[in-house]
Amino acid sequence: MPKRVLTGTVVSDKADKTVVVRVERRVKHPLYGKIIRLSKKYHAHDEANAYKSGEQVRIEECSPISKLKTWTVIDRIGVAKAQAVEIADPEALQPDAEPKKPAEEKAEKPAKAKTTKKAKAEDVAEADA
Repeated sequence: MPKRVLTGTVVSDKADKTVVVRVERRVKHPLYGKIIRLSKKYHAHDEANAYKSGEQVRIEECSPISKLKTWTVIDRIGVAKAQAVEIADPEALQPDAEPKKPAEEKAEKPAKAKTTKKAKAEDVAEADA
């Protein structure tokens, strides 16, 4: 019997010589008829720790390697969509001036005019005079 081969995305590469691959499949809902995506995670053996999160890989069925691992990674299909970016000069991102304190911001805001009936009446009287 031939070995099964599945295609999926590496979800986790934190364990040593192991990657977790999420394989999605599309099925029609039995009652509503809508196409839905179902996914399942497989632990696969990665001898060289060569595969990183986000990469598209093919996995092949094999004899059990451990309690959870019964798959091995064959090859890489696509690279990860997002790569980690290192910043050469982290100080360049920070502004030179210190941020304002909340008390200073409150002092800078203009005082709001009261809009009571008495204040409006006084304003009208001043405008008439």
